[in-house]
Amino acid sequence: MENITAEELKKRIDSGEDLNIVDVREPHEHAEFNIGGVLVPLGDIRAMQVDELEDLKDEEVIVYCRSGGRSSQAAMILETMGFSNVKNLAGGMLAWQEKFGQ
Repeated sequence: MENITAEELKKRIDSGEDLNIVDVREPHEHAEFNIGGVLVPLGDIRAMQVDELEDLKDEEVIVYCRSGGRSSQAAMILETMGFSNVKNLAGGMLAWQEKFGQ
């Protein structure tokens, strides 16, 4: 699993790059603030309920959570499921908000 920084990710989003971003937090956290990721909570990933992500196994997938802990777990699980290019947002939304606010 590779990490990506908030700065790197923001630069790629701002440049209009087509990214596969996955928010592994809970629905209420996603509703409060998100950066446009598809919501697939860590519990669903643990239960291997990732049908909406199946087509992305050979694509880059960037996962994020609040601080980077849940998303690193999610990244490792996705890798064991055959996802070949998973990146974890280092520091999660806390790092993002510290750098860029909401």
